[in-house]
Amino acid sequence: MDTEQKGCGCKTDENEECKCRYKKHPRSDEQKAELTKRLNRLIGQLGGIRKMIEDDRYCGDVLIQISAAEKALDSLGMAVMKSHLESCVADELQSGNTEVIGEVMELFKRLH
Repeated sequence: MDTEQKGCGCKTDENEECKCRYKKHPRSDEQKAELTKRLNRLIGQLGGIRKMIEDDRYCGDVLIQISAAEKALDSLGMAVMKSHLESCVADELQSGNTEVIGEVMELFKRLH
C-alpha cells in the first residue's frame, strides 16, 4: 500500500483524502505567540526532566518536576479549550449546530 505525505504532514493512501481539520477563523498572532511561549516552556521543562534522569537525580526531585510539567500541559490544554469555546464552538452554536456540545464534552473528558 503506497502512502503519500500531504502538506500537513499526514500520511494517507494516494487515493485517500487528508482528514486534517483547520480552524475557520485562524488564531491571532498574539494567541499563537502565547500558546507557543507556553509550549516552549513545557519543552524546556521536559528537557530538564530528561537531564535529571540522565544525571541520576533524586526521584522525589524528578517527580516534582514531572508534576510541574503536567500542570503546564494542563494549563496549555485549558488555554486551547478556552479559545475553542470562544471561537469554533460559539460559531457552531450560533449557526444552530448543537451537536458540537457532544464534541466539547468528549474533549473535556480527554483533558482530564
